[in-house]
Amino acid sequence: MRNFLLILIISTLISSCSETLQVSEFTAIPGGNWNKDDTVEFTFSEVDTLGIHNIFVMVRNDERYPYSNLFLITELGFPNGETIRDTLEYEMALPDGQWLGKGYGSIKENKLWYKENIVFPVSGVYTLQISHAMRKNGNVDGIADLQGITDIGFEIEKSK
Repeated sequence: MRNFLLILIISTLISSCSETLQVSEFTAIPGGNWNKDDTVEFTFSEVDTLGIHNIFVMVRNDERYPYSNLFLITELGFPNGETIRDTLEYEMALPDGQWLGKGYGSIKENKLWYKENIVFPVSGVYTLQISHAMRKNGNVDGIADLQGITDIGFEIEKSK
């Protein structure tokens, strides 16, 4: 009876966690070296058009990442041709240099808020494009090759 109860609790927790996750996808950055002209693009269509969702940008970095923050440019394209473009800044490390995010070893995964309580109003194919916008102070040109970003992804969850 005790084992049955334990299995029931674990299976309930697993199923309740997966009910909120709608879409999850990652793209590896070759060699952990993200060129400023390389836009990572995702497409998705299997999303509930009636529910309210949260979208997260997922970033994996290793110890080679030399900055404490990260600037991204995102563009969310709707099936009807509408687009939303944002410039985002995320904190990647504490002032003492300790990495934020989860993970053991040299890779840390950061789940970063992108859109909160968004509704996908129409059915069809949506696109999400992500590029980095890192620059050194006083330099107009972007950093050509951003080291230490190993993967970029996104997740869509049902809002609670």
